[in-house]
Amino acid sequence: MRTLRLLKLDAWRAAPPPHPHPLHAWLTSRGSLTSRLKAHAREFNLVRLKQLAQMPNTDERRELGLRRGELAIVREVLLRDGNAPLVFAHSIAARRDLRGIWRGLSRLGSRPLAEMLFSDPTVVRLPMEYRKIDSRHALYLRAQQVAPFAENTVWARRSVFLKQGVPLLVTEVFLTTMATEPRHS
Repeated sequence: MRTLRLLKLDAWRAAPPPHPHPLHAWLTSRGSLTSRLKAHAREFNLVRLKQLAQMPNTDERRELGLRRGELAIVREVLLRDGNAPLVFAHSIAARRDLRGIWRGLSRLGSRPLAEMLFSDPTVVRLPMEYRKIDSRHALYLRAQQVAPFAENTVWARRSVFLKQGVPLLVTEVFLTTMATEPRHS
């Protein structure tokens, strides 16, 4: 008897796209994506789209260990080169942790989250996960809403950052303009 492993819509994988893929280096870089984009883009800028309490997506709730019905704080930004959107970033933490370990999140304003994460030696990044998302995924739909694109699928990566064991989930959706890699300064 064979056992089939069924893939769920929220199945993230440990393996990125194969190396010749144009996004491979961007997806697999473990450092700050914001810093890397700043170095490559002529006119890097960040647009904060929202930061508010809302219900997490099912896969996010599971990843953060939240109870069904528990609110989370969601922060969404667009990373751009001039007016060209490159990455849609969606960060989420338990609402209760905004008053505790992740209180710095509430004071970021339009500054990059990476400044807080990568400058704090107590923050640990867990292994990244990857997947191609399509119109069945809430973050594809949200990215499409804020930065319309024609492709039926886009690559995304996510990872959990831990501070004193408390998780913050960051998902980055690589928009179609990233496939041509940002221009060098």
